[in-house]
Amino acid sequence: MSTLALNIRMEGKLAVIIGGGAVALRKLRTLLTSGASIRIVAIDICPEIAALKNLGKFALRVGSYSVSDLDNAFLVIAATDDVLVNEQVSADAHERSILVAVVDNPVAGDCTFPAVLQRGNLGIAVSTGGHCPTFAVDVRDCIAEQIGDEYGYILNQLAVEREKLLTNGHPSTYNTRVLRSLAKRLLTEITERKESMP
Repeated sequence: MSTLALNIRMEGKLAVIIGGGAVALRKLRTLLTSGASIRIVAIDICPEIAALKNLGKFALRVGSYSVSDLDNAFLVIAATDDVLVNEQVSADAHERSILVAVVDNPVAGDCTFPAVLQRGNLGIAVSTGGHCPTFAVDVRDCIAEQIGDEYGYILNQLAVEREKLLTNGHPSTYNTRVLRSLAKRLLTEITERKESMP
């Protein structure tokens, strides 16, 4: 399955999760960091989802899936343990031109969730296009051993410098040269610090 790597601003957009188990919980936790409006529809929910519900972070409807659960949705995640329900959610979402991720059958959906390493505002996503999500997690964890929090700090420094350059009205080619040079210097400093450590 060919995919397009893309970051989407989810603030103000509705994401609907159909299902209330462990996989739904993982998707919920990811969506909670995105600023999306979230609705969960499930016959049963796991204790962790119930605990998060008490914080008032999302809407919950306890019951069987209905096509009306997709009303106003931008993204739908079919995360039940029932293959037929997931297939129906996928079909209904496609009929309404809503992006859908199907956790037990990635090719039945439009998108998959990558494994993400977050270092401040720096996000590094690893995707297998749905072929083997656990391998994406393993690769992300390998990268995590190399990329520490200092990379997030570097990004913050570069963002401040970029804002100054934009305010000063320099041409974009000049800005790119300055920022790349600064990034290279900061990355070199990190590497040298790591190499000098016992």
